[in-house]
Amino acid sequence: MATVPGALIWEIVKKNNCFLVKEFGNGTAKVQFSKESNNLFNSHSYKYSGLANTKTVTISSGKDNSVVLATTKTRKQNKPSSILHKSSMKKEFRRMVKAVTNQVGDNHYRPDLKSAALARLSAVHRSLQVAKSGVKKRNRQASRIRGRK
Repeated sequence: MATVPGALIWEIVKKNNCFLVKEFGNGTAKVQFSKESNNLFNSHSYKYSGLANTKTVTISSGKDNSVVLATTKTRKQNKPSSILHKSSMKKEFRRMVKAVTNQVGDNHYRPDLKSAALARLSAVHRSLQVAKSGVKKRNRQASRIRGRK
């Protein structure tokens, strides 16, 4: 079975699809977002599209405060159930950054998505952290005493 080129898929999908979200920005300017699962920035563009590109990167939260890095396999495009290669990471943040940069940028998989993948990793990792509940710190700034001048 022959696969369809990504540029053709993008030309068909870019005007209207079920993942497209159109919102108004400043004034009458329209901003377009995308709800695709393999879109790192959730922006409606060919570069970040998970539908039009054969090589995509996904970073999401997993079970037990882990981060899941998923890349698509280029050879199994006609089998959607086995298209993703997932790896779960429970390491400290610096090791996760190194793993993502090695997988995305240094392996020449999609070096143009390296900064977007690191931004998504940072946001997902920040969302998984639990706020510490304890005694609140008091304000140590000198308070102004109102009185005589």
